[in-house]
Amino acid sequence: MEALSSSSALLASLLLLLLLLHPARADDPYRFYTWNITFGDIYPLGVKQEGILINGQFPGPQIDAVTNDNIIVNVFNNLPVPFLLSWQGIQQRRSSWQDGVYGTNCPIPPGGNFTYNMQFKDQIGSFYYFPSLLFHKAAGGYGGIRVLSRPRIPVPFDPPAGDFTILAGDWFKLNHTDLKGILDSGNDLPSPDGLLINGQGWNGNRFTVDQGKTYRFRVSNVGIATSVNIRIQGHSMLLVEVEGSHTMQSTYTSIDVHLGQSYSFLVTADQPPADYSIIVSTRFTTPVLTTTAILHYSNANGAATVPPPAAPTTEIDFSLNQARSIRWNLTASGPRPNPQGSYHYGLVNTTRTIRLANSRATINGKLRYAVNSISFIPADTPLKVADFYNISGVFTLGSMPDNPTGGGAYLQTSVMAANMREYVEIIFENAENFVQSWHIDGYAFWVVGMDGGPWTPASRQGYNLRDAVARYTLQVYPQSWTAIYMPLDNVGMWNVRSESWARQYLGQQFYLRVYSPANSWRDENPIPKNALLCGRASGRRTRPL
Repeated sequence: MEALSSSSALLASLLLLLLLLHPARADDPYRFYTWNITFGDIYPLGVKQEGILINGQFPGPQIDAVTNDNIIVNVFNNLPVPFLLSWQGIQQRRSSWQDGVYGTNCPIPPGGNFTYNMQFKDQIGSFYYFPSLLFHKAAGGYGGIRVLSRPRIPVPFDPPAGDFTILAGDWFKLNHTDLKGILDSGNDLPSPDGLLINGQGWNGNRFTVDQGKTYRFRVSNVGIATSVNIRIQGHSMLLVEVEGSHTMQSTYTSIDVHLGQSYSFLVTADQPPADYSIIVSTRFTTPVLTTTAILHYSNANGAATVPPPAAPTTEIDFSLNQARSIRWNLTASGPRPNPQGSYHYGLVNTTRTIRLANSRATINGKLRYAVNSISFIPADTPLKVADFYNISGVFTLGSMPDNPTGGGAYLQTSVMAANMREYVEIIFENAENFVQSWHIDGYAFWVVGMDGGPWTPASRQGYNLRDAVARYTLQVYPQSWTAIYMPLDNVGMWNVRSESWARQYLGQQFYLRVYSPANSWRDENPIPKNALLCGRASGRRTRPL
């Protein structure tokens, strides 16, 4: 008995030591949402339109989360047409199955449902979701996503007294079906009719603040056609975060937000108590469209008497110089305790250079847009699904070339081949006279350079290889280029697209297939058990687990 007691005591001591060395770690929290998608009457510019509502709301519900939270969104499609939601800036680590674009997901059929199962892995910052099919993005159905740092991770500014979301963007009085019909007939869209802030027109929103306190504003451009500029009467804006990256804290009187981009800044209510205008206007358009919201001091007695801030001109230089001034905060913690600058992106040699040139074209008598002369057309089966089941004839791997061809534009389901752990330099080249905005699903990347004129290898001499900001959406100015560095560390099928939704719809997009020969769950999650199957994959099984 004494020997047994000694053995038991030794075992207990060993177990206690193991527990001390490897403390128990609770699962990351789960947040559950159930969303019903319907059409409903909306009047954002005073004209009755068919809008997409989520649980009867336009915009839809905001998702509030913390780094590494598991987000479960059960979507019921009560529309008479197929539907998908995508998650702008959420990287879907190891799981392009949840990305919610047609290249990765079969649409949710009318009357059907699908449950998105996502983890906001190692992310913080300001994001949003939107409907990705057909031309639904012009009908609403979007909402904000706010991902906070975990409690023990330091944030490089004091906790704000409030945290506001502004979803700003252009809007058309025509229904989304009419806009789609214009594009399908081979024509370009007219100019937008106005701007919205959180689904409302002129002074439709009020943000109440207490004098002397500081507030965080998260601004996303959820429009489909134009860049916007935001400014606040009598107040400056201290930029603190861009698309999941803490920035050097620079003060601006106005900030350009291009299509698909998100910024957050601090505003201190340090003026005499009054109602001040939050002004959003279009950039690089004639005429300039403007809308406003109200910054309301809780002890205000009337409107502010200071003049409203002037809109930036249509000149490019102001916007280009502002974009170059935005820098990464190298000492701030990101989602993890290590500083953002602990990965020295500029000291790693790139393994591949990719040049992407956008263009406007006419194919078969209709307007199209292209990348490296290829105008993308959707396949009859989502590309990720076809790739998983080895279904031939859906797409050709490597059909998107690494460089502009200079030839005439043509239609193809274009897919670029890439390998896990490549470190790529991508140059976006814009020979057109309009600002381009590009997004890459599944990734953040460093914007290392941008300038006017053609890109040449000598352009690398001006790259910022120290503190370029990491983000997920970039702009390319007219007759200019923008360069990024991006480590391919996320296996999957990822959409590379124009954020000008007419251009995206008419072919200015392609898919990047990042491949790992290991075929391991360490690199990529298996197909979800609840994955919807369609096209040539109809009737197949997902997995028996």
